[in-house]
This record gives sequence, C-alpha cells and structure tokens, in this order.
Amino acid sequence: MSIETNKQLAQDYFKAFATKDEAWLRAHVSPGYVRRDTTLPFEVKGPEGVLQLGDVLLGAFSDIALDIRDVVAEGDKVLIRLDFSGTHSGPFGDHQATGKRFSVMVLDLFRFADGQIAEQWPAIDNLGLQRQIGMI
Repeated sequence: MSIETNKQLAQDYFKAFATKDEAWLRAHVSPGYVRRDTTLPFEVKGPEGVLQLGDVLLGAFSDIALDIRDVVAEGDKVLIRLDFSGTHSGPFGDHQATGKRFSVMVLDLFRFADGQIAEQWPAIDNLGLQRQIGMI
C-alpha cells in the first residue's frame, strides 16, 4: 500500500471507531492487530478488541469529536495528532458520569501490514482527561 493510502486509512479509523462501524473495522484492522496501551485493564486485539474498546469509551463519553490536526507518515507507519473531546456521560471505570466536558490531545502511531492496521501505539493526555471530568 502507498503512504497516502495508509494515511487515509489511519484517518478513516477514527470515524469508524467513533461510529462503531464494524464492517469497516473488520475490513481494515488486521485479525492480528494489537493496541500497545498499558493504561487499559484489558488487551485490545483484532477488530473485536477495537469494538470492545469502543463499547467502553462510547459508553462513558458522548458528543465525541476526534478532530485530526496533523498526519505524518513514513514507510509503513502513520502518526496522527488529534483533539479528543466530549462529555463524561456514563461510567468510566469506577467513576460515575459527571456531565463535564473535556478536550485532550492524543497521538496515535499506526503500523500497517498487508493493507491493514497491524499495530497502534496511543499516547493520550489521561491526566488532563481525569482532571477535566473530576476524577482527580
């Protein structure tokens, strides 16, 4: 796949994630995909793992916006910087909904293999998110 194709797929991933587009995720996320995220209480593997993560985040946050600010690519990797915003409208871990709005920066590094997303390394301002929704 070309760098431009990978860049577009990485950007499209966020729309598919936010809308729980199972068909898109199954077509473009490798069955062997792994999200390298040590902040989660479960492993995110394959399209099923992405859907499970979507259930958790979309259950905790509504009015989600994933506004892409930068896209950088080289070889088989794509880096995206985006603003993640929404409202804390459901349980998030042990914390009940506060109704508070939040906006944090996210960096996501994707690796592609055989035309699909094979790995993802997220860097999310979790401390900023927790502060904004009143967890800390």
